[in-house]
This record gives sequence, C-alpha cells and structure tokens, in this order.
Amino acid sequence: MTSAPGSTTSAASALADEARPAVDFVMTMSPPELADHLFGPELEALRIDGARLLKATPFTRLDDAEARRALSRAEVLIAAWGAPGLSDADLERAPRLRYLLYAGGQGWNLLPESARERGIQVSNAGWLNAIPVAEFTIAMIVLANKQAFAAHRLYLSRRARIDREFEFPSAGNNGKTIGVVAASRIGRIVIERLRDFDLRVQVHDPYLSDIEARRLGVRLVDLDELMRTSDIVTLHPPLNPSTEGMIDARLLAQLRDGATLINTSRGGIVDQDALLAQLRTGRIAAILDVTTPDVLPPDHELYTMPNVFLTPHISGSMGTEIRRLGEHVATELERIVAGRPLAFPETLP
Repeated sequence: MTSAPGSTTSAASALADEARPAVDFVMTMSPPELADHLFGPELEALRIDGARLLKATPFTRLDDAEARRALSRAEVLIAAWGAPGLSDADLERAPRLRYLLYAGGQGWNLLPESARERGIQVSNAGWLNAIPVAEFTIAMIVLANKQAFAAHRLYLSRRARIDREFEFPSAGNNGKTIGVVAASRIGRIVIERLRDFDLRVQVHDPYLSDIEARRLGVRLVDLDELMRTSDIVTLHPPLNPSTEGMIDARLLAQLRDGATLINTSRGGIVDQDALLAQLRTGRIAAILDVTTPDVLPPDHELYTMPNVFLTPHISGSMGTEIRRLGEHVATELERIVAGRPLAFPETLP
C-alpha cells in the first residue's frame, strides 16, 4: 500500500493506529489481589496503548450481571489461578471474545469444547512457570545428593561435631545418577541445567525419540530400569488418566536403598499409600512439594516422617516470580493490539 501524496509511511501508520478500535479486555482470577502481583501497582504492565480494561478489578465469578456485561464486550480474557471455567452459555454471551491469555500452565482447561469452533485462541505462560519448578528441583537434587536433610536432623539431635565422612560416606553430587520421568517443559529445563553438574542423567518418556534423547544428552530408558538404577528420581509428567498413579507399589519397591523420590508435579502421579509403606521402612527418602490431597490433614504421617522433606506446593511461581508471568501476558496483549499473532499459542484439545 502506498502513502497519500505529501504523507510519510509512518504518518499513514499512525493514522491507521488511530482508526483501529481499542481492544477491550477483562480479568478473572482468585483472589483478585493476585492481579497486583502479576501486573504491578495499578496494573502498570497492562497499561498498553490501544488496550482498554473494562473493569479495574478481576472478576472471581462470571455468572453475575456485571461480569456478563463486561464479558459481552470483551475481545480478550486474561485469567490466572482461581479463575472460573467458562461454559457454552458464557461463550454465547461473549460474541466478541477471541483470546484467552492465561498466566499459568494450561489455559484450555477453562474453556468448553465449543471454543475451538468459535476460533478462540489461547496463550499460556507454561514455559515461564516451568522455570521456578525446575530451579526448585535442581536445588533439591543437589541437597538430596549431599544428604543435607539427614545431616540437618543429625546435627540438631547431637548438637556436636559431625564426622561427615563417617556419617555420610555416600554423600555428594559427583557421579550420581538422576532419573527424570517425562521430558516435559519442566523436565527439559531440569535436564538442561543438570549439564553443569558431574551427574549421569537418564530419562523415561514414551514420547521421546532416541534422536531427541541424544540431542538432550541423556540416556533413554524404560521406567523399571530408571527406578532401579537412579539415585534420585524426579517426576515431571502432567496429571491425566494415563499418568494417575503411574508410580505404583511395584515401581516404588524397585527404588534402590538410599534413593530419593522428588515430586513437584502432582500428588496423583504417585500411589501415596504405596509410597508411605516404603518410607516407613526408612530405606528411601522423599521430597514432596505436592501430595494427595494437596493440603494434607493436620495429623497426616508425612508431616513428621524423618525421611520426608515436605513443602506446601511452593515450587511453582510465587513471590517475585509471579511478575514474570504477568509480563508474559502483557506482551501477548501488546501483540493482539498490534494485530500480530500470539507468541506462545496453546493448541486446544
């Protein structure tokens, strides 16, 4: 397209930008205060020329009159943790909705099947959320190999000099074998960052080819061999019908004495009763950031087992890490406003 006589291309572009209607968007998440952590004070990351926020605070539900009015005008829905799912009826009342930008791992879970036919596009921040989980996992691998948790307990009980070589002759990160279950987004970052250590890394993933395994620099093994031969097993598959309970009693019994199981995925990946049975023997240890249920009852045995390091689902983005997810969403919104495709589109099922 050529510019009008006497005008410049940049001037023509500016006129086009002025003529382009604003992109209306709304937010949904719970608690609503999460928006400040994601986007900064006064939602500064979302203050984008050409984007118009229809309500300053996020909706925690979409079935009241105000939410329905806003959704009927919105072209973009920005969602985060605690967001309600959308129904077919919600989409009927949102004829202009074209994008869902999710500040987390999987946005399509919030949409009904009809979203595909409606042409709704989804972007998620899964890769960014994978970073702190992988970092947490690496830290736990290093500390577990150093037997730091056992040393901590021993030091607290004795309150005297500890002979490290006598008490922990097998401690250390040199030459240990790490078994990674699933070369998922998180699993791949873990593999990449383990290259900085003198560790052997092996992977089980039925979808990983030999060629991809060689590119990653890992040994591809079946799950039984991984469980038998790893000093540390770290779990990174998604939770779905095919992976629920996949780490069962038979596999847990194959862990070598002194091995550590790390779970930062979902509690349902592991048969928790079978894991408890193995932990009671004292022959293995576990680092659990997730359990079943995700918050255990206050009298649960896992809280007090000496060979368990239990954390309250902190491996994912939290604190300062959350802002990274908000910046990602803001960047995708900028692309929409500019008429560009999403940088991280999610494939709807």
